[in-house]
Amino acid sequence: MTLFESVFAGNDAVYGLTEGAINQAIEKYGADKAVSFPDTAYSLPCYYAVTGTKVGTLAELKDALAVVKTLMTREKRTNDVFMSGVATALCAEFIEVLKYIDGAVPYEAPCYGHLADAVIRELGVPLVTGDIPGVAVILGKAPSAQEAADLVKSYQSQGILITLVGDIIDQLEEVGYKTGANVRVIPLGKDVTAVIHVVSVALRAALIFGNVKPGDAATLMDYTMKRVPAFVNAFAPLNDVIVACGAGAIALGFPVITNQEDVARVPKSLICQKDISKWNATSLEARDIKIKITNIDIPVAFASAFEGEIIRRKDMQVEFDGSRVDCAELVHTCDASEVEDHKITVVGPEVDDMELGSKNSIAYVVKVAGKNMQPDFEPVIERKFHNYINCIEGVYHTGQRDMQRIRISKDAFAAGFKIKHIGEVLYTQVKNEFDAVVDKCEVIIYTDPAECTRIRHEVAIPIFEKRDDRLNTLTDESVDVYYSCILCQAFSPSHVCVVTPERLGLCGAVSWLDAKATNELDPNGPCQVITKERPIDENLGSYEDVDEAVKKLSQGALEHVTLYSIMQDPMTSCGCFECICGIEPFSNGVVIANREYAGMTPLGMTFSEMASMTGGGVQTPGFMGHGKHFISSKKFMKAEGGIERIVWMPKELKEFVAERLNKTANELYGIENFTDMIGDETIATDPETLVGFLTEKGHPALALDPMM
Repeated sequence: MTLFESVFAGNDAVYGLTEGAINQAIEKYGADKAVSFPDTAYSLPCYYAVTGTKVGTLAELKDALAVVKTLMTREKRTNDVFMSGVATALCAEFIEVLKYIDGAVPYEAPCYGHLADAVIRELGVPLVTGDIPGVAVILGKAPSAQEAADLVKSYQSQGILITLVGDIIDQLEEVGYKTGANVRVIPLGKDVTAVIHVVSVALRAALIFGNVKPGDAATLMDYTMKRVPAFVNAFAPLNDVIVACGAGAIALGFPVITNQEDVARVPKSLICQKDISKWNATSLEARDIKIKITNIDIPVAFASAFEGEIIRRKDMQVEFDGSRVDCAELVHTCDASEVEDHKITVVGPEVDDMELGSKNSIAYVVKVAGKNMQPDFEPVIERKFHNYINCIEGVYHTGQRDMQRIRISKDAFAAGFKIKHIGEVLYTQVKNEFDAVVDKCEVIIYTDPAECTRIRHEVAIPIFEKRDDRLNTLTDESVDVYYSCILCQAFSPSHVCVVTPERLGLCGAVSWLDAKATNELDPNGPCQVITKERPIDENLGSYEDVDEAVKKLSQGALEHVTLYSIMQDPMTSCGCFECICGIEPFSNGVVIANREYAGMTPLGMTFSEMASMTGGGVQTPGFMGHGKHFISSKKFMKAEGGIERIVWMPKELKEFVAERLNKTANELYGIENFTDMIGDETIATDPETLVGFLTEKGHPALALDPMM
C-alpha cells in the first residue's frame, strides 16, 4: 500500500468511528447537549484554531464533522495527504471530547488526557528560555520496556518535554519509571486518539502566545512549524490510523521518526531509523534542536526536566529544613585573592554519616569574584539556586535565604550522591550562567550544626537585612533607566515587557535587578537599557524613550505603551502572565485572577477566558497580564487610582499578597487590613453579590470616578 493509500485509509477509518460516535451521543443525550473540553477558553481547541468556529453542542459537532469531510480530498497530491492528516487529527479531537460530556473524568492516573490552558501557559516560560528545548511525542509500543525507559530517559536528561500515547505507558509502569507533569513525562492516554491532546498544546500555543487568528490555518501551521519544536517517535508496526495521524503531525511541521522499514521516506519529515538508541539524535537533528551540554561530575542526571520532582518523606534519605534548624544559602562577593576557583569544601558530616530520614542543618556560601561582579547581582544568583538544585535527579529544593528545604532521595543516595555534589552543581552552573561577571567561584557547604548557626545568624541574616533595606528604597523614580525583556518573543513576536523597579515582568520571574544583571551578562541579549529622559505623562508612565524602544523591539507592531495604566496603551501580554486584571464595571473596580484559579470570576469569565482576550502580544485596554508581586506595587494601575480599584481576587491569591498589599494600602491611603475589603470566591462570583459585599465593607472603589 502506498503512503497516500495508507493515509487515506486511516483517515476514512477514523472518520467513520467519529461519525458513529457523534450519532450515538446525539441519540443518547440529544442534539442540544453541551460539549467542550474542561479548563480551556477554546471549547475544542484544534477545530477552533483551524476553522475559527467554536463548537458548543452535539449538533454543532455534527456540523463540524461535515466541515472536516471537505478536507478529505483524494487527488493523491502531497497537500491532500497533509489535509487528510489534519482531518484525522480533528476527528480524534471529536472522539476525545465526547469522553468529557457531563463533566466526566475519562482519564485516571497515570494518564492526563486533555491539558488545561493553564498548563500551556506554565510551559511558556521554560519553552521561551530553552529550559524545555523541545517536545517529544512518543507513540506505540517499544520492542522492550527497557528500550522504552532508555529512550524517555535520554530525552528527559536533556530537558525535553515528553508526551506518551499507547502501550509505552504500560511499559514504563512495568519498570517503575516515574512519570507526571512534574518530571515532564506526561502520559496522555492509551488510545491513539489521545495524541490530539499534544496537538492541542501546539495549536493553543499559537493562539495564546503568537496572536494567530483562529481560522487562519496557513499562519497557524507556519507558527507551529517555526516556533513549536515538537517531533514524533512512532514504534512499528504502524497501522493506517497511526500513519494518518503522522501525516497530520507533518502538516504542523513535526517530523516523524519510526523503526518501520517499509515506510515511504520523506526527507526531514518521515524518517526510518531502525536503531532506537539513535532516535534521540535523529529527532533532534530533524527538528534542528540544539542541546546545550553541561558536564557536571555527579552520579545522577542533571536536567530541567527534574525541576518539578517531588521527594516524599518515605522516599527520602535525609532532609535539611530551615524552618526547624539553622540553614542558609548565600552568595558573597569577595576579592579575587580570597577565592580559590572550583574549591568545594564540606564542613561537617556527609550524607553517609546522617541517620536515615533525619532532619539536618545545611548552610552553603558561594564565594564569587570578578571584575564585573556587583553586590546587586548576589540575590539574582541566589534565586537561581532553587532551579539548579531542583534540576538534580532525586533532589528536591524549596524556599530561599535561610528558609530553604532540601531532600535527597534514597535512590540518589544509592547512586552515590553526596553533599559535595551540591557544591559541584552550584559551582558549574554559576560559572556557566554568570561567566560575564564571575571569574572565580568557591563553594563552602556547612553541615556542622554549630557552624550553620554561626553562618545563619552572624553572616547571612545581616546581609539579607542590608539588601532588603536597599530594595525597599528602590523605586521607579530612584533609577535612571528601565529595561526591556523580549525573552517571550520566541513565542509572542510582538510582545515587549518594560521592567522597572516597581513593575517586574508579567511572568513574575524577571525583576529590575534580574534585567540589569541579564544586560550586564549579555549586552546584546533580551534585556536592553531603556532611558527615561523624555517623559510625556509621568502619571500614566508615558515616555518618548519607552515608545521608541517598544516600537523598535516589536518591529513596529507597537507605537505607544504606558507603564501605569490599564486603559490607555497598556503594556502587552504574551501569555506567560501569572495573573490577569480586568475591569468590573458594576463595582467600578478591577478583578484579578491567577493562573492556578480554575473557577468563575465576577466578570462572568474564567481565567482561561480572560486570558484568551489578553495574550498574544496585543494591547487590550481594560485587561492586562502581570506578576503576583505587582499587585502590591504603588505603581499598580496608578493612572486609574491604584490598588484601591482591586475589588476581587481568589482567596488563595489574596492570602498570598495580603501582607504586602495591606502594607501598601496603609502607606498610601491609611487603610488598615485592606484585603478584608476585597471579595473572593467564597464571598461572591457574581457582580451583584460582590457590590453588596463591597458596600457593606465601605470599599473605596465605589467612591472613585468611573473608569469607563
